Order: sequence, then C-alpha cells, then structure tokens
Amino acid sequence: MPRGMPEAQLDEQFTTLAQQDLARSFGMWVFVSSELLFFGPLLLGYLYVRTHYPQACALASRHTDFWLGTLNTALLLTSSLAIALAGAAAKAGDRRRTVRLLALTIALGLAFLAVKGIEWHKEVGEHLFPGAGFRPDDAPGAETLHGMLLFFLLYFALTGMHALHMCVGLGTCAVLAWRLQGRGDRGPSAESVELAGLYWHFVDVVWIFLYPLLYLVGRAGG
Repeated sequence: MPRGMPEAQLDEQFTTLAQQDLARSFGMWVFVSSELLFFGPLLLGYLYVRTHYPQACALASRHTDFWLGTLNTALLLTSSLAIALAGAAAKAGDRRRTVRLLALTIALGLAFLAVKGIEWHKEVGEHLFPGAGFRPDDAPGAETLHGMLLFFLLYFALTGMHALHMCVGLGTCAVLAWRLQGRGDRGPSAESVELAGLYWHFVDVVWIFLYPLLYLVGRAGG
C-alpha cells in the first residue's frame, strides 16, 4: 500500500484547487448548519418541558444511567481526537497512518453505539420507553408522570437522531478507509478526510450539549 495520499483532482467547474477547496469547505459548513434543523425543534421541545415540568425533568433525568452516559462522552471525545489526527496525517501525506486512525475512529464510534444500545435496553426493561407501558416506579402524581413521559419522549428522539448521525459518520469513515487501502494514486484526498472530520466533530458537539441536558439536570443538586 503506498504511503502517499492521492492528489486532489480539479473538477472542471473550478479554476484552481484553492477555489475548489474553499467551495467544498463552505458546502460542508452549510450542510452541517442545515443538520441543526433536525435537532433544533427537539431542543426547543426540551426547553418547553424543562420550563413547565422542572420537577419531572429532574426526576426523569435521575433514571438515565450517568456512568454509561459519561463513558460515551469519553468515547466520543477520544474519537474526535482520533479523526483530528487522521486529518493531520492525511495532510502530511501518510496514508497508512490515516487509515489506522480512521479505523480507530470507527472502533470508538461502534463502541459508543454499543454502549448506547445497552443503555436503551436497560431503560426499556425499566418501562421508561414512552407509550402505554411507560410506568416509572417513583412518579408522585399524574402531572409529574406526564412530564416524565415528555422527557423520555425527547430523550429517545434526541439520542436516536444522534445515533443515526453517528451511523452516517461511521459509514463515511469506513468508505474513506476502504478507498485509501487501494493501490495507486487514485482515492480520496486529504481534504476529504478533513471534511469527514468536520462532520464527525459536529456529531460530537451535539452530544456534548445532550449529555448535561439529559444526564446531569436532575443530579446538580445532589
């Protein structure tokens, strides 16, 4: 496997590689910004529930698994470091190191999804999934129960949407790593790895916001 990264190919609609890089970076920023439309309404819904049912939100948050959420936060922060190093290795022209760091990023992302799956399974078993079977064992009244139901509705929607975006990022990293394994000078350029890193960092930043909102709100006061 050659160590050098493939050279970027100039598309016919651009006059220089610098112009092409700027257009692709701008396009990725626009795409990432548009992804906020998926999370924005859910976060506004969370703000409404948090404002109108503060006691229920605090009580419901204590049902989330703090240690699994913290473990997943550590996994994602480490994966962000890995893909940032992959971008640096790609820019330096080290294809082999880039592939290894992309593989590490994928492994950490899969570990995140596995931990999240364990957490979801645990919560479903505790009858915390919104629906007819929703019945936490410590809801003191109908209003609090309703607030807890809304909290977990948003919890599963937000974490499910985040997991879906994680899958997109994992697929992108897997395709890049697979194509970089090929021989010859063709394949994704260093810029492609950096753009994939930008998307991955976006997914991680979303989780950094979700972690305190979903896991810490009921524990701040002890």
